[in-house]
Amino acid sequence: MGRIAQGTKVLAEGGYEKIFRQTFETVPEEQLENSFACYLSTSAGPVMGVLYVSTAKLAYCSDSRLAYKTGSHTEWNYYKVVIPLHQLKSVNPSTSRVNHSEKYIQVISLDSHEFWFMGFLYYDAAVKCLQDVLQL
Repeated sequence: MGRIAQGTKVLAEGGYEKIFRQTFETVPEEQLENSFACYLSTSAGPVMGVLYVSTAKLAYCSDSRLAYKTGSHTEWNYYKVVIPLHQLKSVNPSTSRVNHSEKYIQVISLDSHEFWFMGFLYYDAAVKCLQDVLQL
């Protein structure tokens, strides 16, 4: 159901390119290379969203707002990750030893932050795209 809702949102809002430009700060010459529906592993569990690969950055945004506490108040916001391509250290595909259908992509930034993406509809295409970006 989540994937259907995501597809409907993309159509209603004018496509991934438009959503990417509205969601993240971009420069005019920056081009969206590809986008992948996936989950980001967080301490609170997997979060559904979209991983965007542009000519300048990797960017992830959750599909829905998540709650978090600031003092006694509860705030709601989208979960976002932005890694400029020049800050990208490695991209490591992996498969669960227990369940071979569970495939992950670990992304590590130069400052050693790790991000684990999973649940890709097109896992092999995502791995190739991310590894190609790393080569640049």
